[in-house]
Amino acid sequence: MGAVPLRRRAPRVLLVDDNPQVAIVMQELLSSRGYEVVSMPTAEAAEAEILRQPPDLILSDVLMPGKSGYEFCRAVKQDPRTRLIPFVLITGLTDRDSKLEGIEAGADDFLNKPIFAEELFARVNSLLKLKEFTDELETAESVICTLGLSVESRDPYTEGHCDRLARQAVALGYHLGLEDDAIVALRRGGYLHDLGKIIVPDDILKKGANLNAQEWEVMKKHPGAGENICKPLKSLRLVLPIIRHHHEHFDGSGYPDGLQRQEIPLLARVLQVVDVYDALRTSRPYKPALSCEQAAVTMRQEARSGLWDPELVAEFLSMLEKRQLVA
Repeated sequence: MGAVPLRRRAPRVLLVDDNPQVAIVMQELLSSRGYEVVSMPTAEAAEAEILRQPPDLILSDVLMPGKSGYEFCRAVKQDPRTRLIPFVLITGLTDRDSKLEGIEAGADDFLNKPIFAEELFARVNSLLKLKEFTDELETAESVICTLGLSVESRDPYTEGHCDRLARQAVALGYHLGLEDDAIVALRRGGYLHDLGKIIVPDDILKKGANLNAQEWEVMKKHPGAGENICKPLKSLRLVLPIIRHHHEHFDGSGYPDGLQRQEIPLLARVLQVVDVYDALRTSRPYKPALSCEQAAVTMRQEARSGLWDPELVAEFLSMLEKRQLVA
């Protein structure tokens, strides 16, 4: 007997329209093509449904009671959890300004009323193929991030390091007013920055600070190795400079490229600052953990000596002080 082929889950379409007649017709059309269709009469009801179970595609009318289709689309596209869901605006408005408003809200496509079945099927099919491709990329990223955590687990003294780094890097990114794409890159960089250590043997990785010259050369290869592992994923393009350059020093004495000052990419410098803080605050076999105050003193001294970006160190410590005041 041959292997039984796996049945794929039917794509889930969320239809949002306050006109029940239109909603019923579109639901029947899409169901006839094998799609799982959930219909909601308002944007507010649709938002609750998305939280319950995210769809693969959203079809939304523009003019509805309460929140408009434009507002609904903008909210979906501004939320990192849902912004990759394809969003189609359905409208009877054909003027240029209405179309521009939809584009500015982040709509991926438009359907004009009256809706023709073949056009509906073509748009839905095309966008669902794009969503499938995006999901594959996201899955690949997830696998790589998990691999990063598995590398971390080889050293019992760095447990939780990636999670802490991702959170602190994101917090500092927000504190600095960085764009959303940069924030996402910092979070991913927290998990992936040391991925290249997968090539470093255990006897070197767990040895601690007392590496000989030959062992140190092996260790210094991990940023480039991590970059090469992640390079095929275009969605990680902003993370690659973090992975490659998080061991550069502000005075040019770091590795692998000996960059200095603003030659070091900003996101790499941001991660460096939170990385050194976490290292100082964590006990290792060769050193005790420092208090917050001791870590701050050490970071300022190291920044003055040329290791870290002094402005970013100051911003990070200022952020920590504000947190303590709030707490």
